Amino acid sequence: MNAEARLVELKLELPPAPKPVAVYRPIVIVGHLAYVSGHGPLKPDKTLILGRVGEDLDLNAGKLAARQVGLAILATLRAELGSLDRVKRVIKLLGMVNCTPDFREHPAVINGCSELFADVFGKENGIGARSAVGTGSLPGNIAVEIEGIFEIQ
Repeated sequence: MNAEARLVELKLELPPAPKPVAVYRPIVIVGHLAYVSGHGPLKPDKTLILGRVGEDLDLNAGKLAARQVGLAILATLRAELGSLDRVKRVIKLLGMVNCTPDFREHPAVINGCSELFADVFGKENGIGARSAVGTGSLPGNIAVEIEGIFEIQ
């Protein structure tokens, strides 16, 4: 099943593709690779999920924020490519979690995005290499920021 059909089957609602808020491009395509800039947890109503995991948000809320970042990334990919069916596979994700110094479950938070991509693109193509790190802060106090590299056709 293709990615667009999976979106419908999973009843996923993508937020609007986020617009740049500084001097960068949301996505740059080089050959068969799409480099997606860091995205935050943008919701369909254009609000963001804010706060620090371990203080304002628990692990589950952080994971939901990472899933929302994944939906925002899908919105950017669709806006640029015309269809998510052009995404061949996830190559690499870098997930950053706005968290307290004692929070250590960064990979579990970023699983929210990774699990979403596995659901949309299938386990073979939706799971790529990944890094997950904790940070003392993120722009605008967003809970999670994720960037990615995707192979496209």
